[in-house]
Amino acid sequence: MTKIKICGLTRIEDIEAVNSCLPDYIGFVFADSRRQVTVKQARLLKKNLSPAICSVGVFVNAPLQYVVEICVQGIIEVIQLHGDEDQHYIKELKGHTSCPVIKAVRVQSTRSFLEIQQMPCDFLLLDAFDPHQYGGSGKSFDHSLIPPLAKPFFLAGGLNSHNVGTVVKKYRPHAVDLSSGVETKGLKSKEKIKQVVEIVRSLG
Repeated sequence: MTKIKICGLTRIEDIEAVNSCLPDYIGFVFADSRRQVTVKQARLLKKNLSPAICSVGVFVNAPLQYVVEICVQGIIEVIQLHGDEDQHYIKELKGHTSCPVIKAVRVQSTRSFLEIQQMPCDFLLLDAFDPHQYGGSGKSFDHSLIPPLAKPFFLAGGLNSHNVGTVVKKYRPHAVDLSSGVETKGLKSKEKIKQVVEIVRSLG
C-alpha cells in the first residue's frame, strides 16, 4: 500500500489537520524555505503530533551534527536530504543515528538516477529539477523517466487530489509526498489533506 507524506508543516493548525486525517509521514523543513521551522518550533509541533504519524526532517547541506542533534532530541524519526550530500556524508550520518535516510533526486533525465542508486540511503525521493531551488517547487516532472529502482521511493512534485490517484496506480511508489498540492493560499488545508489521504488509501 502506498503511504502518504504531507510536508512543510509550520503551525499547530497543520498538526491538528494531519492528526485528524492520519497520513503516514509529515515533514518539518529545516532548510531555507517559506515553510522553514526552527528546532524550537518543530519540537512543539512534534509534541502535539499523533504518535501514529512518523516525523521527517528535511535538510539541505546541513552540518552533520545539527541533523544528529535533532534526531537525538526525538523531534524527527526519518532524515530527508535534499541537497548535495554525498555517500561519505550519508555513511557518517548513519554512524551517528539509527534514523532511516531518504535521499532526494532532482530528476532531469534517466541519467539522474545512475549515481544516486549507489547511495547508502534507505529510500529515494524523486522530485522535479529546478535550477533555482533544491526542492519544494510544486512542479511535476516526466514520470516516464523513472527506471526500475532497487530502493523504495517517495514520489514528489506537483501532486494533488487531481493526479495523485493516477500516479499511485501507475508507479506504485513507497509513498507520495505533497506540500503545495494540499494548500490553499499558502496554508495547509485540512479538507485537501483529507481528500488526498482518502484517494490514496482507497487504492490499497
